Amino acid sequence: MSGKSIILAIETSCDETAVAIAEGTDRILVSEVASQIDLHSPYGGVVPELASRNHNITLRPLVDVALKEAGLKMSDIDAIAATSGPGLASSLLIGDTTAKAIAVAAQKPFLSINHMEGHLLSPFIGDPQGVRPNLSLVVSGGHTMIVKVDSVASYDVLGTTLDDAAGEAFDKAGKMMGLPYPGGPEIDRRSEHGDPTAFDFPRAMLKSGDYQFSFSGLKTAVSHRIAGLGERWDENDDDLLNDLCASFQAAVVEVLVGKTIAAARAHHASLITVSGGVSCNRGLRTAMKSAADKIGVELLLATPGHSTDNAAMIAYAAACRLESGISSSSLDRDINPNLRLV
Repeated sequence: MSGKSIILAIETSCDETAVAIAEGTDRILVSEVASQIDLHSPYGGVVPELASRNHNITLRPLVDVALKEAGLKMSDIDAIAATSGPGLASSLLIGDTTAKAIAVAAQKPFLSINHMEGHLLSPFIGDPQGVRPNLSLVVSGGHTMIVKVDSVASYDVLGTTLDDAAGEAFDKAGKMMGLPYPGGPEIDRRSEHGDPTAFDFPRAMLKSGDYQFSFSGLKTAVSHRIAGLGERWDENDDDLLNDLCASFQAAVVEVLVGKTIAAARAHHASLITVSGGVSCNRGLRTAMKSAADKIGVELLLATPGHSTDNAAMIAYAAACRLESGISSSSLDRDINPNLRLV
């Protein structure tokens, strides 16, 4: 080991049970994620009671698996971290309570971490330069925001969504099209085989002059377009579905890229980062790379494994805070399902 703090982190903000162990900010020793997609798929979305119940069953065995994979004992751990919000209250409670119990029993410091800070810093995992000033797009199932990052714990949220997050719009549009849950990845896959100009969908607030987002109108437009197809609509028609997916994705991506690039220009950013579950979207990654290259700005994308909910990003955020001189959290600090980044 390098002498850096060894941090065990837990993430249970929604429907993924995740545990990771980090060696300071140098490297992630192990990252375990137990997915609940199959459990929630029949319902077309996350059922909070099922999610929390499964966290309760899965979490402690997953901690043991992570320690074994890292070749460590609990006595080797220097600090415990857990997501405190935002997220589903019943899910957050499982991870937060478990982490605090471990911290008390093992007499280790506890760090309460904001889920959004985990996403925000995740592009820097494995980067030897560490966290640098950047203009960040965080885009997931529950959040869409543009953030100016000066340093660890110094953030300025420039804009956010006024209604649906981009990831939520993807999943709801996918449900309307009869696609399997979650709809986002399936829309991305089908978009590669479709015509993005086949359907003219709105680019809401693209020219608003600010960094706010709105995707509810786009979701409604998809519903109306499907209804307008009448007898032509057939969810088993691959060509039609592929064109619908490609056109929908093009509308979302154009707004996300356009707003991010405008913010980067206005704030003279030399680095753009993109994170969150939707950052896995291949259309978004390609378009953002092209746009960043065009204005001569470096682009750093979170790896797919660190984009969806995971504990590695929570461990990394905790390590960044410790190395920045930010002390541990009080065990009295409660979860907050509506926790803000700043």
